Amino acid sequence: METILEMKQITKEFPGVKALDNVNFKVNQGQIHALCGENGAGKSTLMKVLSGVFPYGDYDGDILINEEVQEFHTIKDSELAGVTIIYQELALIKDMTIAENLFLGNEKATRGIIDWGQMNDAANKWLQKVGLTTDAREKVGSLGIGKQQLVEIAKALTKDCDIIIMDEPTAALAEEEVEILMGILNQLREQGITVIYISHKLKEVMRIADEVTVLRDGQTIGTKAIDTVTENDIISLMVGRELNDLFPYEEHATDEVVLEVKDFSYYLKGSKKAVTSNVSFDLRKGEVLGIGGLMGAGRTELATSLFGGFEGTFTGSVTIDKKPYRITGPKEAIEQGLAYVSEDRKRYGLVLGMDVAQNTTMASLDKISSMSFLQKEEEIVQTEIYNEKMRVKTPSLETKVLTLSGGNQQKVVLSKWLMTNPKVLILDEPTRGIDVGAKQEIYKLINELTAQGVGVIMISSELPELLGMSDRVLVMSDYRVTGELPRVEANQEAILKLATGGVSDEK
Repeated sequence: METILEMKQITKEFPGVKALDNVNFKVNQGQIHALCGENGAGKSTLMKVLSGVFPYGDYDGDILINEEVQEFHTIKDSELAGVTIIYQELALIKDMTIAENLFLGNEKATRGIIDWGQMNDAANKWLQKVGLTTDAREKVGSLGIGKQQLVEIAKALTKDCDIIIMDEPTAALAEEEVEILMGILNQLREQGITVIYISHKLKEVMRIADEVTVLRDGQTIGTKAIDTVTENDIISLMVGRELNDLFPYEEHATDEVVLEVKDFSYYLKGSKKAVTSNVSFDLRKGEVLGIGGLMGAGRTELATSLFGGFEGTFTGSVTIDKKPYRITGPKEAIEQGLAYVSEDRKRYGLVLGMDVAQNTTMASLDKISSMSFLQKEEEIVQTEIYNEKMRVKTPSLETKVLTLSGGNQQKVVLSKWLMTNPKVLILDEPTRGIDVGAKQEIYKLINELTAQGVGVIMISSELPELLGMSDRVLVMSDYRVTGELPRVEANQEAILKLATGGVSDEK
């Protein structure tokens, strides 16, 4: 089989960090080649070198495409050489339409005048290929994260490329959307297009890849044919050790209710439609309450409503420690003992231009202040405590979070909320885009919190995770709760039945 891409002895350094250390990477034409490694292993950095984000001369080593040495000074140079990348953090312009995003820089025009009809029609055809029925004239900002990811994939397909890089393409996709993507990948392979597939979801890697290359600490550990390895083999290569009991469930639930929600409906300002409809449940101290459902079921809306992240009104009642919980805004939610790790860490969890210490302490400024003055030394002391607990990989506490890997950014978000000492912690897709080693660290952290009596609500689209860590599973569909499953009765079939609008056998 012919080699289409070879990267030789690639070395890339940042101040205080060698992100890539003589990495070698070879990909055959028409294959799906998985690239795996823990967060911070160098995967995204290597792909930024390949795609021209880090220009020629900014790194050491050579890139060869079809045995010809390449010198990419810009992203456009790499695209002209047939390389297209779909980033983990979406690169769409929210205020523009889907069609405008798909053909940005390559608009359908006649004599310099954009032919909107032709462009919208062409965009709709590409959307159909990725399983989207959304009209191409809709603004991207009106779409959920999953649909935006499919738009990104459609955008890549519009380009005449030989190599497509997909960085965590299914991180925001629901099960049915993942199936659509798997079909697209098989079609691309049949067409002779090469795909570099970066993913922490090893089941997907085992299912779709032909070969897998593992990076660890910025170095190439090895390349294997997928039919010669198991998931555990890949994990061992990634972390340098065996990982047993990926879901280290521990039972800490008590009979004492910390959060009680009754007949809760939330209405956005100016809207008569509820984004959460007549929801009732309770959460006990030390319990992990999983919330499952398909994308658009209302799980995130429920979490955001409870945290006061929307502007609107609600009916029903909510109590924390048997005291009425006032939903007036995030500041009041924090004061009353509620914390919320959003699924969109870059938009709602971090201030990207601020450093690690500032992000870690921003929700707990009262703890590092004296007479309204910030105590910088105390800020550093407190950040170091949580930095060590979460094993955040950062050159220093003054490093801007913008430069950290996705997994380390998520750890900073978690550190921020742990510092508030919450009674109730809502985790919305807490391990999205995080490697297996870091996932296990987060699961162990959940156990530590529940052992201390914290009630945890965990929203997850990964059913093994939901089943592996929850004491009970609440399932939602169409903004309502369709059923509740105790741990001993919860399985994928039961959850999917409820998620698609069915009801539990008890009802």
